[in-house]
Amino acid sequence: MPSSDSFVSQLSSKREWKSTSKRWGENASLNQMEGLKNNMYWGENENIFVMRKRVMVVVDQSSHSKQAMMWALTHLANKSDILTLLHIVPSSSSSSHYLAKSLGSLCKASKPEVEVEALVIQGPKMSTVMSQVKKLEVSVLVLGQKKPSPFLSCLFMKSSSEEFVEECINSLDCLTIGVRKQSRGVSGYLISTRWHKNFWLLA
Repeated sequence: MPSSDSFVSQLSSKREWKSTSKRWGENASLNQMEGLKNNMYWGENENIFVMRKRVMVVVDQSSHSKQAMMWALTHLANKSDILTLLHIVPSSSSSSHYLAKSLGSLCKASKPEVEVEALVIQGPKMSTVMSQVKKLEVSVLVLGQKKPSPFLSCLFMKSSSEEFVEECINSLDCLTIGVRKQSRGVSGYLISTRWHKNFWLLA
């Protein structure tokens, strides 16, 4: 069974992912790199070259979004990368800001070398994701997936969350990955991209 590194390497050969993010310090010079593994940007700050990419995860109170967040943190985000947690809410509330802040603190405590930012935005889910991906020039978007409903599957129907993940995968310009942790007793994750559907990936 493929490891996460080999799987990501396979994805990187599918397409060249480009961005022009300038978030790495003042007076930085840009030298764009291509490919998923190398979709990072060199900036010169006090004669130190820093490479970073931006990984975004759409989070909420569900367990599958938190599992996707931790997968992105451990498998995609490297030292000096930016992990953006996007929490989309129908209306602003103190609890939504608390959730985003607590998830951000968890990520920072788990992997201090990764820069973590949490955004709470009010608005329609799909259009908000699309605008933020474009605005922040996201390299990789990670979405949590929950186990499909047997009832809906029998009717050849999909839940709203399944349709949302599928629409993001098929319509966004950045690499988009749907992540679902395997059931109890089975290790690894099921990964979905534009080229793979429920690909079993060992943790």
